[in-house]
Amino acid sequence: MNYLILVSHGRFSEGLKDALSMFIGDEIKTVKAVGMHSGEDTAKFEERFKALLSELEPDANLIVLGDIIGGSPLTTAINIIHQSGQLSKTTILGGMNFPMALNAAILKDSLDPDNLTKAVLNEATTAVKKFELSADDDDDEI
Repeated sequence: MNYLILVSHGRFSEGLKDALSMFIGDEIKTVKAVGMHSGEDTAKFEERFKALLSELEPDANLIVLGDIIGGSPLTTAINIIHQSGQLSKTTILGGMNFPMALNAAILKDSLDPDNLTKAVLNEATTAVKKFELSADDDDDEI
């Protein structure tokens, strides 16, 4: 089974998982979220991440999306995944946003890790742009 794990500072990952549930329905059971709470040390976060991993099937493939590459939540998660011997079955991406998470959730069971990475990163970057109204758009609102 393939799991998508959202890792963040604060409750960002939990909120993102909640938003994903509106789009992916029953598939949300394969999405997990864990955030390092304000004032929480890495040891406590590590305990909670280990507990999350223990709930998953031992032979699972993991797709881990983190809010910030190099941040304590993601580096702690990576260390635990490495210690558990699952790093070779894990794809790790940073800079998490909603389009990225949505595509990862939808495509995680249909693409190999390399193609999944390409698709998810492509969607994550193409979705970020400035919103601009054209003159024609303004007329529609009147």
